[in-house]
Amino acid sequence: MKVIAAYLLAKLGGNNDPSSDDLKKILNSVGAEIDEVKIELLLSQVKGKDITELIAAGKQRLASTSMSFGCGGTAVVANGATDNAAGQVVVEEKKEEKKGDKEESDEEDFNFSLFD
Repeated sequence: MKVIAAYLLAKLGGNNDPSSDDLKKILNSVGAEIDEVKIELLLSQVKGKDITELIAAGKQRLASTSMSFGCGGTAVVANGATDNAAGQVVVEEKKEEKKGDKEESDEEDFNFSLFD
C-alpha cells in the first residue's frame, strides 16, 4: 500500500510519469521501508495507463467484493453459513467484551489513574 500511496502522491504532485527513484525519494522522506520489487511491479503494471481509469476500475472491483461478502458481522451470514456459525460469532464477541471488562477491573484494583 505504501508504494501505491507514494505513486499517487507523485501523480498528485504533478509528476505524470513517476520513476522508481521518485517513489524511493517519497518513501525515504517518511522513513518507510523500500521494497524495490514492489516498486518495479507497480510501475510495470501502471505504465501507459490513466490513473483515473485505474481508480475507477478499483472502485468497481471493491464494490463487487463488498457486495459478495457483506458488511462486518453479517459477512458470515451473507456467505451462506448456518445460524449456528452466526451464533458462534456473537458468542465470541461477548467473550471479548468480558475480557475487556476484566482488564478494566484489574486497573481499578491498583487504584491507578493517568491523571494523578
